[in-house]
Amino acid sequence: EVQLVESGGGVVQAGGSLRLSCAASGITYENYVIGWFRQVPGKEREGVSCISSSDDYLYYKEAVKGRFTISKDNAKNTIYLQMNSLKPEDTGVYYCAVDKLPVCVSTMDYWGTGTLVTVSS
Repeated sequence: EVQLVESGGGVVQAGGSLRLSCAASGITYENYVIGWFRQVPGKEREGVSCISSSDDYLYYKEAVKGRFTISKDNAKNTIYLQMNSLKPEDTGVYYCAVDKLPVCVSTMDYWGTGTLVTVSS
């Protein structure tokens, strides 16, 4: 059973930083994509950043390029999202998700339960 456990959310002022973590277990795909998604009330879940297990696929939402960095610690089966220069529009519930295809979309195969990020102005 795939389990994805997010942590690191919280409240931060605009301009601040947060680092999200996603501890993954039970992934049996030989190759997969894992990443971060954001959802706010009334809007669809959107891909923020995704990376493949083989490092040949990397995606960033345009609005976070230059501010957010995704990384992996294969020994810990954990991915991170370093978020700098945060803006109020970055507020939302951040989910970790996995898919066997090289995509970063709202229909990923497996999802965590999310961690809330609130950026105050």
